[in-house]
Amino acid sequence: MVAIPPPTDTIPKRIFDALAAVKQQPRPHLGGSLIGHDCDRWLWLSFRWAVFEPFPGRVLRLFRRGQLEEFQVVSDLRAAGLTVYEYDQKTRRQFTISDGHFGGSLDGIVTGVPEAPNKMHVLEIKTHALKSFKELVAQGVQASKPMHYAQMQVYMLKRNIDRALYFAVCKDDDQLHVERVRLDKDFALALVAKAHRITTSERIPEPISGDPTWYQCKWCAAHSFCHEKQPTKETNCRTCAHVTAKPEGTWHCARWDAPIPDVEAQIAGCDDHILHPDMVPWQMQPSEDGLTATWIIDGKPVLNTSKPEGFKSREIVANPSACTGHPMIDEVRRVFPGAEVVG
Repeated sequence: MVAIPPPTDTIPKRIFDALAAVKQQPRPHLGGSLIGHDCDRWLWLSFRWAVFEPFPGRVLRLFRRGQLEEFQVVSDLRAAGLTVYEYDQKTRRQFTISDGHFGGSLDGIVTGVPEAPNKMHVLEIKTHALKSFKELVAQGVQASKPMHYAQMQVYMLKRNIDRALYFAVCKDDDQLHVERVRLDKDFALALVAKAHRITTSERIPEPISGDPTWYQCKWCAAHSFCHEKQPTKETNCRTCAHVTAKPEGTWHCARWDAPIPDVEAQIAGCDDHILHPDMVPWQMQPSEDGLTATWIIDGKPVLNTSKPEGFKSREIVANPSACTGHPMIDEVRRVFPGAEVVG
């Protein structure tokens, strides 16, 4: 008899690897789900696509589970006699909010809530692990999940609805917690003002803490950027010194004196990208032409330009020290014009 091999984690690993391998397109706007975050710097870096939070496949699968739960919750609410609108009846599109570079998408709008049957409620659906769910039940959404509370506030304000229905599902045992939230107009207006300030700011905000061991910094994806003086690794339009976020929600490139048409163009960038001075730890020398930059790296000047005598932004962030005048690299670039530093 042939023995069956012992079980392995090969299949789960393949699933998680496959999920992690899918390229995630960055969010084009500063989202309502993030505006309650305590650190303005993290919000600015996220909006500028300077630092991305990497998620392993297992966590991405958890996110997907949360999205799939929305369909179940809507079905359950309807079974309970409530009316759920998942999209705008006129446009046939999902309910959204938009204000310049700030925006978000609603899970739905609900009527027929027993405690206020004639009132419309913004619907917000969230899943929780058991520990988080217990804290939610004990403290309420405002205290235990302030980012969720802030998200509902801006959604209510922008949709001109003064109530929200927060529907929470415990992933461990399917317990449910439903909470009604009232609009706090002053708080919501302050959040929208915060979004405008962050998205239109040319310069980086101060971090929430200068202490690398601070609990909100310790596990942040921007930890190495803020506390270890590491440069951004991203060379898209939003990390370029030539680019400005306009209040009405567009982007303008001073290098080409033209608007940047869409997200795909912003992701691609161009070879004339110049690193934003707040996204690198090096001293910048004044530019004579306004189109290039010279950085002092390891005590040596490095010209940031697409011209052959300098280095493109993607080369500099790939290996800053390699761009400071290594004879071997200089020789390779001389023999093979167009060769680039890649790491």
